Amino acid sequence: MAPARLYPVSQPSRRPARDLIEAVVDNMRKNLEPLKYSTLAPSRFTVYVHPTEYARLEGIIPILEGQTARALADELHKLNRRSPIKRWLERLTGDHRPQIDNAGAEWRVEFRADPDGDMNDGDLLIDSELVLPARPDLSVGERTRRITTMYAGHRTTTREQTVNRAPQAPALPVFARVIHDDTSGQHSHDVVKDSVTIGRGGIAYPVDIRIVSSVDVSREHARIRRDPQTGRFFLIDLSSLGTTLNGRHVPRGYEEREGAKRENGVETPLPDTARIGLADIVFLDFRKVD
Repeated sequence: MAPARLYPVSQPSRRPARDLIEAVVDNMRKNLEPLKYSTLAPSRFTVYVHPTEYARLEGIIPILEGQTARALADELHKLNRRSPIKRWLERLTGDHRPQIDNAGAEWRVEFRADPDGDMNDGDLLIDSELVLPARPDLSVGERTRRITTMYAGHRTTTREQTVNRAPQAPALPVFARVIHDDTSGQHSHDVVKDSVTIGRGGIAYPVDIRIVSSVDVSREHARIRRDPQTGRFFLIDLSSLGTTLNGRHVPRGYEEREGAKRENGVETPLPDTARIGLADIVFLDFRKVD
């Protein structure tokens, strides 16, 4: 009998800790905000890794966070550094490049294990938050811009979201109300804005109505859109297993192109009273408020 051959078992690729630091610095460079007299850099970073990777790094997490903050400060110094010739040219032309400043009092870096089970071993997800100042003269409140960078294998995807916070004002009007039951109980959500996303959510998928359910409900399953001009509501299906409206499936509101998910503008009018089904396992009762 021929001797048994032993074949090496491929191990999941792990990122050296220094690569994690470099990825955070790269995320910072992508989330700069030019103002009139300066440019702001985000000060808060949350880094998610696979639980196995987190367990491997757990003993050095405080050191890793400290060195990441140091690398961010060094990069900011490097971005602001100018040669004597460049400084002379700026004085000559009057074209001064704005100083890049940390938007916060200090760097805040936190490493966490993926809480949602979405990441594979070796994946890396970085969230940076940049709080932009309010502009009372334009009736624009404080805004938070969030840049999410996901490294999965050899693929890198970046997603940007901006949350607008209106200046302090009386309670917002309620346009509609959504009631649903999931595995955590019954919930009621007041619709006070023109776009409401529904789904299981996750670290890379912020939603307005979070559904506690099986994976049959997508992270971003559906969206309710209100037309501010007419006050009419529409339902958009963003799911893998479908969305129903009063028992009938609505057309899919996105297309898959080259591995990317892009919304196609397809939406279904939403009656003033309706029952929305998510993958035929979770149902939401929608009612417009007059």
